[in-house]
Amino acid sequence: MTPPVPATDAGSSEFKSRGGLARVWRAVQYSRAGLAAAVRHEAAFRQELALGVPMVLAAPWLAPTALHAVALVAVVVLVWIVELLNSAVEAVADAVSAEHHPLIGRAKDFGSAAVMLSLLLAGLTWAVVLGSHWLR
Repeated sequence: MTPPVPATDAGSSEFKSRGGLARVWRAVQYSRAGLAAAVRHEAAFRQELALGVPMVLAAPWLAPTALHAVALVAVVVLVWIVELLNSAVEAVADAVSAEHHPLIGRAKDFGSAAVMLSLLLAGLTWAVVLGSHWLR
């Protein structure tokens, strides 16, 4: 008689980690690698970093309150997050097919629109916070 085969979780994968501190450490390393790849390969991300880092550093001195400073920093970080997600969509789309496909084009357009909306939100937030304080 053969021994029973242990049941496997249908959602499990050999690529998924088991947990614990080692998993957290690997997640940090993957995130670092993702940021490094974005800086190395994505011109838009580099441009947003070049504009955003000085803005983040200046926010505590420009904002009238701590809550305003958090809002100013948050919208800049949001732009970076959306740009990283857009870059991820584009990388997957390019890996799937180099040929033109309407759905791949639509996915890339959605990502681009998301970046544009995050940039508009960031600009509006900075204008309202700084304008309401400095134009009194």
